[in-house]
Amino acid sequence: MKKMKISLALASLFLALGLFMSADHIDAPLVTGGKVDLTDLYVFQSPENSNNLVFAANVQGLLDPASTSAASFDPNSMLEFNIDNDGDNVEDLVIQCIYEDGMLRVYGPVAPQTVGTTSRIDTGAGMISTGISTYGASPMVAEGNGMKAFAGPRDDPFFFDFVRYTEILGGTQTGFANPGNDTFAGTNVLATIIEVPKNQLGGTGMVNVWVESKRK
Repeated sequence: MKKMKISLALASLFLALGLFMSADHIDAPLVTGGKVDLTDLYVFQSPENSNNLVFAANVQGLLDPASTSAASFDPNSMLEFNIDNDGDNVEDLVIQCIYEDGMLRVYGPVAPQTVGTTSRIDTGAGMISTGISTYGASPMVAEGNGMKAFAGPRDDPFFFDFVRYTEILGGTQTGFANPGNDTFAGTNVLATIIEVPKNQLGGTGMVNVWVESKRK
């Protein structure tokens, strides 16, 4: 049974589940602009199957079209979706995503070997894999164990008027315009999207979800 130890998360995003999203396009100096720089976390009910939940996390925000084709996931990193299904803010299940040789490999949902800032991947826990999609090509989506998985470039879905935001902070504006100007329009991210049957997540109601990017 092969295990891999992954070290401290460089960045994380957290939310309590309903239809929610969280974003942070500029992280701490050690990860800003790097391959493990998280931008967004989305968790929502699948529009195609109400029995499934979709987990989506993005890295490498603000990619312009010219640089998107050369962008790649860090093969020495792992993206980990953490799921707390009993309300104690400790992960009860994890979905672990690693990127090797042009492939996304997804393990879980599974009870974690360790909790907190270190993780171990148990390759006997069940896995699906798919090729990492390339810019401009048709997306590759894997299906298995009732799940779906995708990894690759996507248009940044997060809408934010950064100019207006700075004006509000500076006291020259009192609120956002409707609809405002989307600072992220025309930029891309590298997305990892996992669809999971709800009955694989445990618990009986609300779950808390956070995502971490971790390095070996």
